[in-house]
Amino acid sequence: MSLDSTTNAQRSPSLDKQDLEAVAVATKRPPIDYSSIGGFVRSMHRRFVSLWTKRFILSLLAGQVVSLCITCTNVTTTELVMRNWSLPTTQTFFLYFSLFVTYTPYTIYQYGWKGWARMIKHSGWKYFILAACDVEGNFLVVKAYQYTTLLSCMLLDAWAIPVCILFCWIYMRPKYHWSQILGIAVCVGGLGMLVASDEITDKDWPALSRAKGDVFMLVGATLYGFTNATEEFFVRRSPLYEVVGQLGMWGTLINGIQAAGLEHKDMTEASWNGATIGLLVAYTAAMFILYTVAPILYRMASSAYYNLSLLSSDFYGLLFGLFLFHYTVFWLYFVAFAVVILGLIIYFWVATPEDQGKLDPQAPDFVRLRRETGTVAGQV
Repeated sequence: MSLDSTTNAQRSPSLDKQDLEAVAVATKRPPIDYSSIGGFVRSMHRRFVSLWTKRFILSLLAGQVVSLCITCTNVTTTELVMRNWSLPTTQTFFLYFSLFVTYTPYTIYQYGWKGWARMIKHSGWKYFILAACDVEGNFLVVKAYQYTTLLSCMLLDAWAIPVCILFCWIYMRPKYHWSQILGIAVCVGGLGMLVASDEITDKDWPALSRAKGDVFMLVGATLYGFTNATEEFFVRRSPLYEVVGQLGMWGTLINGIQAAGLEHKDMTEASWNGATIGLLVAYTAAMFILYTVAPILYRMASSAYYNLSLLSSDFYGLLFGLFLFHYTVFWLYFVAFAVVILGLIIYFWVATPEDQGKLDPQAPDFVRLRRETGTVAGQV
């Protein structure tokens, strides 16, 4: 999958209508036959086979890639704290800066300096709000881990799922089928098993101020759900490089100011050496991949599906912990992981990824692209 190179060329309304009708027919699930046991079994098999389209398989794999990236960021952050390096705002500055220097130059190449400036004048305020919520969501969630328990963090972080679904409905009015609600419930059930596994294997820690930490986590999870849904809304209507580049630009500005104000003293006292710099590079690389793959996943499936996919990250954390922190293997982790994956499959048992929202990314009308192709990242 490549970066968006979205054309402004407009197709005829009749062709658009024909294409939409063709997609609707192609993605309709085979009906279930309840007339006989044999018919029921055969129709269930046809329905199961119909799930495994290229788009669904890539969505499932992309979800596990971002889940693995989240695990990598948790592991590197833990290692940094163990090395007397705890600067959460400074740590994420390198992420936003890397997004800025990667995607903004490409946006300028496509739009030209004047087109880029006009885009900022026209839409910059929306991207500023998106970046501000993303920066503060990251900050509050990291702070929550310092005050409350692991159990509270894992459970309250799942609050991002209903928040994301609510804002997706506000923005795009998708029609949620009862099977999608069932898929969400199964995924959350898998999360419950993961939490139980952590409790049984004694991975929790005492809370310094549980009330403060829980509030931080709730607000942070709310901001996460809002930013995920909002970014999905943007990338379905605008080129990916524009959205991610603007997120990186405004995030660098906001994050840099916040880091200078809150952590300027700690920067001088932190341990800066080869090990910490290497861990920062690994953290930034994992987050860069996550912030690049996530909007593509929003297009292929939805931001709600992205949040559900992240529920498997604790299982990957166990795999890392076996080698780095000498965790104890507990059988319930494997059952929980299988339950989460089952929930991700059930989520699209009736609904299809194509039903989750209209995908029509277009550069602004006042911009003439330097290079025009029909390739759209996430359109498979």
